Amino acid sequence: MFPLGDASRRIRHFPAVTLLIIGLNVLMFVIELTAGDPFINRWSVIPADITAGRSWITVLTAMFMHAGWMHIIGNMVFFWAFGPEIEDVMGPLRYAAFYLLGGLAASFAQIVVQPYSTVPNLGASGAIAAVMGAFLITYPRDQIRTVLLFGWFARVTVIPALVLVGFWILTQLFSELGSIAQVQSGGVAYMAHIGGFAFGALTARLFESQQRRAEQDTEDRSR
Repeated sequence: MFPLGDASRRIRHFPAVTLLIIGLNVLMFVIELTAGDPFINRWSVIPADITAGRSWITVLTAMFMHAGWMHIIGNMVFFWAFGPEIEDVMGPLRYAAFYLLGGLAASFAQIVVQPYSTVPNLGASGAIAAVMGAFLITYPRDQIRTVLLFGWFARVTVIPALVLVGFWILTQLFSELGSIAQVQSGGVAYMAHIGGFAFGALTARLFESQQRRAEQDTEDRSR
């Protein structure tokens, strides 16, 4: 399944921050491909280092890195399907802060449960989980236009957002296929996904722009 975007509403403002985040993730992935394991080891989060008070900057840098092609493609496709609507209702500055805080919450959730792990953690999954958590709270009934693939055949249909979020979580189980670095042998950071999603669901309303939400509600009633 490849989500294309929200079929239940249209965005009112250009999603500049969402596109900027996607661009940063792609740029970082290109650097990973060229620089290899030394770069990935240097800028990924190692829980044991954080608990020892070292390399705090990696909590930020790691959320723009990915383990392989499947990891980044899956993340960016789903981020593009859910992100613009959340940026639209929050506004660019609140949305940027929300995304970064969601990624930090995800990293710290993983560090709390594995404080002495020396396995590098990386990926935008925690921050994107926060966006998805916010989406399900903000637009729980929305349908997402999605491409379904059946072998050589493709069909475009609409699928409930909740179903797609569940599918994205499943794709994370296989994100290490096609890994570009040996450091990714430690498995999926489940707690990071949970922490990011919980942050998004619990704080989504706090980041909303009341003016933008009022504009959307007015438009929804006029349909």
